[in-house]
Amino acid sequence: MTQTLIKARPGPVSEGVVHDPPPGRRERFEEVFGTHREAVLGYLRRRTDSGHDAADLLADTFLVAWRRLDDIPPGNQTRPWLYGVARRVLANHRRGEGRRHALATKLRQELTDLDTRDTALPDDTPAARAFRALPEQDRELLSLVAWEELDTAQIATVLGISHNAVRIRLHRARKRFAKLLTAPLANRKLVALREEASHEDA
Repeated sequence: MTQTLIKARPGPVSEGVVHDPPPGRRERFEEVFGTHREAVLGYLRRRTDSGHDAADLLADTFLVAWRRLDDIPPGNQTRPWLYGVARRVLANHRRGEGRRHALATKLRQELTDLDTRDTALPDDTPAARAFRALPEQDRELLSLVAWEELDTAQIATVLGISHNAVRIRLHRARKRFAKLLTAPLANRKLVALREEASHEDA
């Protein structure tokens, strides 16, 4: 019985060669990265205590963007989409933060830099104290409006909820913020606790 030997034709698969991305893909990614890098970095810096953490999270965010390049929406929805990715990356980071507590504490002491928070409210103002007393969901909503300057449609993309849900939550967050802002300092924590309890029950 005669055996016929079939030789594999030379090609990308048989040679195991790693090829460049398809034409246009690298250019698309570089355009997205160059256009939105600073905005996404700012989003992360305002939500972390360390410049090193923010840089790592930025890299993770754009790694996801590279892998899901075909899913990135065009136009003014690109940045909110990236914020949504950054938000999930940040959530994963926070879940594992306990294992790195000692290192994070050291980094916070060494890398505290006031000028990276120039868009944040000063810590000693009544508005800042009221803002810190809000539930986390309210703080995130108001931050997306004040810091990232997003509209309701873009916020909906970031949070993965409907436009109507954003409008309702934003209205409630602003009411809670106004109530805390006008509450006496001694009663502010009590008001915050009551508001957070009612917020969770809603």
